[in-house]
Amino acid sequence: MELQIKLSPLLVYSAVCALLVSLSLIVYLIIRMKKSEHEKQILKSKYKDIKEKYDQIELENLDSRLNPHLFKNILNSVQSHAYQTYFALDKLSNVLDYILYDSRSKFVTPKQEVEFALNLIEINKIKLSPLFDLKVKLKINENEPLYHQRLLAPFISTDLIENAFKHADLQSGGAFISVIFEFNDSNFKLTVANKVSAKSPISKEKSGFGIETLEQRLKIIYNDHFKFDHFIEDNVYIAHLKIELLEYKAEMLAAGR
Repeated sequence: MELQIKLSPLLVYSAVCALLVSLSLIVYLIIRMKKSEHEKQILKSKYKDIKEKYDQIELENLDSRLNPHLFKNILNSVQSHAYQTYFALDKLSNVLDYILYDSRSKFVTPKQEVEFALNLIEINKIKLSPLFDLKVKLKINENEPLYHQRLLAPFISTDLIENAFKHADLQSGGAFISVIFEFNDSNFKLTVANKVSAKSPISKEKSGFGIETLEQRLKIIYNDHFKFDHFIEDNVYIAHLKIELLEYKAEMLAAGR
């Protein structure tokens, strides 16, 4: 019995020491975890910053190649149809205003983009026979607030329209080009369809600089807030683009951009 009494303080001391060591270890691990989490957040922040800078550089590079490419196509159209030069130059003037002034901003309004695209179509139209089946439809609710807000990347409709005129079958019966602009429920939509020319079938060519550039720009700018499909069905090439501008705006506001 006496032995138990003498050992009791030793056991208590040992238990206290073990407890203190355990607590110290726990505190150390917590501090290390917090430090590790802090370092992880710093790395994530740096990665995000680097990615945004990379995306911006890539986007600026794409834009710098896009404008001269577009302008060259427009001038070729005007030059090859001199008998309609006055009409073409009037439309070209509007296109140049968009290229030189409106598109210098990171974003334009859907209204500005649609008006630019319509001028672009009129310029390309001079290459067509008066009997060619060209359909252009507008299904737009201009009363929607986002239709007048700068949320749309400039030239987002260019590549689809240019490709339609470039690859369309312009000679055979049943040839056509269809362009439909839509804006409703804060969504911008563009559907372009054309009968594919047998002489230069788009299915046997590379997707082309235009479509590749468009997809890169959409991914960089709109992330998950867009849908883009393009395919050939019964010798008809169909491209459909939808951009969810309300969701994109909400993400921009949440990110403080």
